[in-house]
Amino acid sequence: MARLSPLMALPPVIFAGFAVMAYLGMYRGDPNALPSTFIGQPAPPLPAETLAGFPAATDADLRSGEVTVVNFWASWCPPCRAEHPMLLDLQADGVRIIGVNYKDQTAAASGYLTEDGSPFIGVPYDPQGRAAINWGVTGPPETFIIAGDGTVLHKHVGPLAGTLYTDVFLPALDKALAAED
Repeated sequence: MARLSPLMALPPVIFAGFAVMAYLGMYRGDPNALPSTFIGQPAPPLPAETLAGFPAATDADLRSGEVTVVNFWASWCPPCRAEHPMLLDLQADGVRIIGVNYKDQTAAASGYLTEDGSPFIGVPYDPQGRAAINWGVTGPPETFIIAGDGTVLHKHVGPLAGTLYTDVFLPALDKALAAED
């Protein structure tokens, strides 16, 4: 009778291990969620530079006692253009929005806001993306809800559109605004 080597059992054991890991991985949290270490922490500094022709925004604007939305955007970003009407609607509803222009050309960004309207109370300019790194931004658009004391309450990755906008972002904003009153 032929004797089996213990090494013959190794491939099925490895396969079983991978199968168990895959099975358990299907039941973990939302795989699309990008956790933010900033939730509950003070907002990082805004860029000191301002997009030419638009109002400045400073860290004091994040600690003004009013809820503020901070939106990282670029004129070259199609999802940013897609969410622009929602930002204009939020502005029309009285929401304070600071728009950090991210890795953009000054003329293109200014032209875009001039043509399509600016929903922003201030437009810090981040041409190298250094401030975005401090905020944990992986790419535009990304939007943060900041409490009146400057605490980061919520981070939204991607455009403000669809069910994530209506079912997640707007309730988080409504909650922040209700707490402000």
